[in-house]
Amino acid sequence: MKKKERQPKKYPRLTHPRVRDANGQLVRASWDEALDRAAGGFDRAVTAHGPDAFGMLSCARATNEMNYVAQKFTRVVIGTNNVDSCNRTCHAPSVAGLSAAFGSGGGTSSYEEAEHTDLIVMWGSNARFAHPIFFHHVLKGIRNGARMYAVDPRRTSTAEWAEGWLGLNVGTDIPLAHAVGREIIHAGLANHAFIERATSGFAEYAAEVEPWTLSAAEQVTGVPAAAIRELAHAYARAERAQLCWTLGITEHHNGTDNVRALINLSLLTGHVGRYGSGLQPLRGQNNVQGGGDMGAIPNRLPGFQDLLEEPVRAKFEAAWDTVIQPRHGRTLTEMFEAMETGELRTVYCIGENPAQSEADSEQAVRRLSALDHLVVQDIFLTRTAQLADVVLPAAAAWCETDGTTTNSERRVQRVRKAVEPPGEALEDIEIICRLAHRLGHDWTFADAETVWNELRSVSPDHFGMTYDRLAAHQGIQWPCPSVDRLEPTYLHGRLWERDPGRRGVPAPFGIVRHDPPVDLTDDAYPIRLTTGRRLDSYNTGVQSGGYASPLRRGENIELCPEDAARLGVRAGEEVRVASRRGAVTAPVWIEPGLRPGLAFMTMHFPDEVDTNLLTIEANCPIAGTAEFKASAIRVEKLPATTGTR
Repeated sequence: MKKKERQPKKYPRLTHPRVRDANGQLVRASWDEALDRAAGGFDRAVTAHGPDAFGMLSCARATNEMNYVAQKFTRVVIGTNNVDSCNRTCHAPSVAGLSAAFGSGGGTSSYEEAEHTDLIVMWGSNARFAHPIFFHHVLKGIRNGARMYAVDPRRTSTAEWAEGWLGLNVGTDIPLAHAVGREIIHAGLANHAFIERATSGFAEYAAEVEPWTLSAAEQVTGVPAAAIRELAHAYARAERAQLCWTLGITEHHNGTDNVRALINLSLLTGHVGRYGSGLQPLRGQNNVQGGGDMGAIPNRLPGFQDLLEEPVRAKFEAAWDTVIQPRHGRTLTEMFEAMETGELRTVYCIGENPAQSEADSEQAVRRLSALDHLVVQDIFLTRTAQLADVVLPAAAAWCETDGTTTNSERRVQRVRKAVEPPGEALEDIEIICRLAHRLGHDWTFADAETVWNELRSVSPDHFGMTYDRLAAHQGIQWPCPSVDRLEPTYLHGRLWERDPGRRGVPAPFGIVRHDPPVDLTDDAYPIRLTTGRRLDSYNTGVQSGGYASPLRRGENIELCPEDAARLGVRAGEEVRVASRRGAVTAPVWIEPGLRPGLAFMTMHFPDEVDTNLLTIEANCPIAGTAEFKASAIRVEKLPATTGTR
């Protein structure tokens, strides 16, 4: 069979505003025309249907300052809390789980601590490909004597560096974590002094994990009992241990429960609140942590302050001269559902590409297309921008604007403008302010530092981070409430205080139960598809697809040698991959790191192979994240064709 060439699509840089004309085409427009059209559409929707007919999708790749202004626009100019970002697609369960346990949604440790710990557990994380900067810290830790265990359905590149690999069945993380916890308890390795002093709910937790013996967990997870026991003893006996996870834990219909199951292990052993011992959800984008910190989420105001608390709202209402709705807004997931019902009529999408990043992408496109008014602000003409009524060209946050970003160790770092944006493209904040002006709010910010200082005035965790201090220290981790000192690099040291008053609220164990994947495999769809990232590409490929990489091989469906032989397919052969939602064609890649019955694909090349046509929109009821990691598929040989080789 002649091999089909699959090259990633190169998206054109946006240099001029565009509006949709009477013939349905996106055509060049002046800034005044585009902004008038954008603001007019927002105003019509809000006037006719109320402020909750509006939704803001903010950007996890833009600066903290942009995210602060975007959520302020949503709450002050429009009057709704309907603001969210791609945090919902990936790490919202991490934020929800950590908040439920500790009252704060950030990772508890610094990257440097991975270099000085005794044990590193990479759970559902191929960090060598998906988080290569962090993985350099892991490698330093290994060279310094740390042991590493990898828990992943695939024997990934990360697992190659591990002392032990636990290849569990997709969607069985809770049984495995419960079995590790039970073994720690029964082996007498639980840190009872810490449990009694700093936690609550231990008796209920112990009862919940009791049925998950090593043998029972082996039957469900596929991990040998001896390997489970080894991990349990290694984690509990370590003086210091880091438990790290990524989307292999969160992108499930019960992602928040998965996170709570891992947090339980840290509470059981006291591996939290100390240097070198902590919990680290690894964020895949440069400012997915910062977007949430800035309030670009529907349930928190800047500084991760709960908008349901009246004193918190009162502080922001006074600062912003507005009234904030005393209820949570819609998550990204709920916004898409509201598009279906007609409750959400207009969306302002800044730097996101949900037409290709959402699960069940065909449904996502249909919902976006049904909006009365869609405004997209971006640096490229993405698939989402191609659906818009108005397209606004923005500056690239990482090199064409000033500001800050926050990485997954909570470190706020400066971003400095290096080049001018092309054509008529403007910085995001200026565009938002011009729209705000057209809607009756005369906003002006002299520069990004002015925005940051406004944020500092309302967020205690950021108050001590002046631009000068950020530059002097090459970044500062929050919390930083004082301009005179720096806090420890780790969170929740209070849990180790002897004084109950200083110790604060105990961290509760999460009582969670095993809930298998929604999309069950059967005779019609016998293979479990899981998705993830590769080192050479980034997300939906809009930014990385235009650049060559010697590592890039386009999209494939990865199969183990046994499944390829059973199906009678060879490496490079095009096959049809079908789920209960759609089908794509893709070449086969033979991957020895997979086990029979498991396949792997990425979302990097949706214009050539739209993997998210296959994934299921089964959402975590707490965080709203979809189950990208567990779709049921079948793989079919294509009819033989004749042609020139």
